[in-house]
Amino acid sequence: MSRIPTPASITDAPEKSQGALNAVKAQLGVAPNMFRLIANSPQTLDGYLGLSGALGKGALAPTTRERIALAVAEINACNYCLSAHTYLGKTLTKLDDAEITANRSGASNDPIADAAVRFAAKLVRVRGQVSDADVTAVKAAGYTNAQILEIIAHVALNTFTNYVNEALKTDIDFPVVESRKAA
Repeated sequence: MSRIPTPASITDAPEKSQGALNAVKAQLGVAPNMFRLIANSPQTLDGYLGLSGALGKGALAPTTRERIALAVAEINACNYCLSAHTYLGKTLTKLDDAEITANRSGASNDPIADAAVRFAAKLVRVRGQVSDADVTAVKAAGYTNAQILEIIAHVALNTFTNYVNEALKTDIDFPVVESRKAA
């Protein structure tokens, strides 16, 4: 059970969050627990959705974004995000089981995406303290300066949701996937 109340429906959420939750429902078909939980703070929900929406218009492919989300969730041992992004990876971006396993290990079977996922995983593991060689490696794979900034922003966005879901124990409303890593 979640440590703070998750509004049971959009109409149970604070009035200032209801428009954003209706937009989420229009896009996903439902307003998942995480969004409704974050809706307890309309400003936090707006901030999360604003950054997520901006990054959704970025240069990184949706598959790369899902790969990064899986790597970050595994490193941070966030079962909610692992469950959500495994589901989204399979259904929306058509990642196969082998790719999802690689992503959860901080890698990719796609050579170009591998550089982005490895860089993202390194960012999480060393709390942003990457080396010159780490930045050079992601550039050598063809990522632009703007894309490198987007990778960093995706790590931050996913770390935020990992922390929300772990700190507040959001009830998982996707097929459950558990982290291989001890928390």
